[in-house]
Amino acid sequence: MARITASVYTSHVPAIGAAMDLGKTQEDYWKPLFAGYDFSKQWMKDHKPDVIFLVYNDHATAFSLDLIPTFAIGTAAQYQPADEGWGPRPVPVVQGHPELASHIAQSVIQQDFDLTIVNKMDVDHGLTVPLSLMCGEQHPQTGAWPCPVIPFAVNVVQYPVPSGRRCFQLGQAIRRAVESFDEDLNVHIWGTGGMSHQLQGARAGLINREWDNAWLDQLINDPAACSEVPHIDYVREAGSEGIELVMWLIARGAMADVAGGPAPKVAHRFYHVPASNTAVGHLILEN
Repeated sequence: MARITASVYTSHVPAIGAAMDLGKTQEDYWKPLFAGYDFSKQWMKDHKPDVIFLVYNDHATAFSLDLIPTFAIGTAAQYQPADEGWGPRPVPVVQGHPELASHIAQSVIQQDFDLTIVNKMDVDHGLTVPLSLMCGEQHPQTGAWPCPVIPFAVNVVQYPVPSGRRCFQLGQAIRRAVESFDEDLNVHIWGTGGMSHQLQGARAGLINREWDNAWLDQLINDPAACSEVPHIDYVREAGSEGIELVMWLIARGAMADVAGGPAPKVAHRFYHVPASNTAVGHLILEN
């Protein structure tokens, strides 16, 4: 059967993608951030998955205020990098895995989670920046991402957004779905977005290093309690965009220990501020 062997967590700041695309990774401002992913790029080569299930939020590219799915799973064969206003990122087309994606959709919906099934969409920096950070720079024509990717978009842009508890429970349903797929596949599940940041208003530029790291400690050691953190705490302590962290709970809910298995191994942990007025968190957990 298929199995989830690891979960990966990372921020997906658009300026990180721009720094990579414009050759700025070794500039003084950016160098410490990218150094935090040196381990991760080697780890990806050493633990290459067959499929990545990548949880992210769309930034008004595939969806808009006209249509706001709470949870949307991509079931297409491929996904083009989105034009977010300054042209698509110069990265390879993302190859999908329609068979596993369709199976997960079937299983998760039968477990009473209402998913929106998306057969065609472009993917923005929320998905491509984590791929670039973990897999390194890839030429759009001659390069390729290391494996197929299943995009899973979560609405954390327009309220109401799903609770941490709901996301954590959804991760458990996704693990059960993966493990019922009758093919020997090594699957990684990634949770992206966050950490503390606020992009507008009187508190624009807010960073809360202490809260971020305490939240990471709880995510690792007591994810069930972490899933009970109310929305107002994210907004108050981590800024209006800190609510993106609920997406990390989907990936954490899919880990073996939540279903009674052993605690995951912390393969890598990294935290850095600032990156374009955002706190960048990164974590790799192995089952």
